[in-house]
Amino acid sequence: MSKSPFIEYVRTILRTKRYSIKTEKAYLHWIRRFIYFNGKRHPKDMGELEVEQFLSHLAIALKVSPTTQNQALCAIIFMYRHVLNMDLTNMSFKFAKTPVRVPEVLSHNDAIAVIDKLRGVHHTIGTLMYGAGFRISEVLKLRVKDFDFERNTIFIFHSKGQKDRVTMFPELTKTEITKQIQKVECIHQKDIDEEYGLSSLPPALIRKYGKAATNLSWQYIFPSTTRCVPLTMAMYAGITFTKLGFERP
Repeated sequence: MSKSPFIEYVRTILRTKRYSIKTEKAYLHWIRRFIYFNGKRHPKDMGELEVEQFLSHLAIALKVSPTTQNQALCAIIFMYRHVLNMDLTNMSFKFAKTPVRVPEVLSHNDAIAVIDKLRGVHHTIGTLMYGAGFRISEVLKLRVKDFDFERNTIFIFHSKGQKDRVTMFPELTKTEITKQIQKVECIHQKDIDEEYGLSSLPPALIRKYGKAATNLSWQYIFPSTTRCVPLTMAMYAGITFTKLGFERP
């Protein structure tokens, strides 16, 4: 399926402005929905009326939540303001008011009961989330280097809002994390032996640190069950992998 040049241009603007991948996916989803709703007309040929009709359709016909409706509106406003250089100034449709609700929080005993039902790597992940206050997305992005056993801290890089922070390293998880690092080391060594073993790094770090992507410290603490082959990163690093079919530049 051919890619839409306009959607790809929107993606470029989002990445230039350093929006997160999750935000990028959400915004592109709603922009596509808006275009399809209006018969695949180009957004530059539409305006406030089409936007209001689309948002009304979401609220009345699809009965989406206020949060979802506001996300769609944010995506459309971004497109008009930053991609098409147009402002939606005469809209009668405003951001939906999100009702205030009392959050439901598990008690300590309930949380421990849930974690005790987990096994293996899932138990480690659950313990970290509860003991150190992680989001699931933050846990899955942790690397070996992020664990400081001496200072009892864990470093979180580019969390929500592209912010870094340091949190505590729960004592009860140290044994499990140590075993997990040993497991990651075995997987990484196997990948290296088979001429793979690259971790994903921003291109700027690849250029700065060279072969850092092959170091154990940059490997994910909870690796995927399937192998990822970041070809462009291997090229940036100047690493020759005969199985990938390219030579050192």
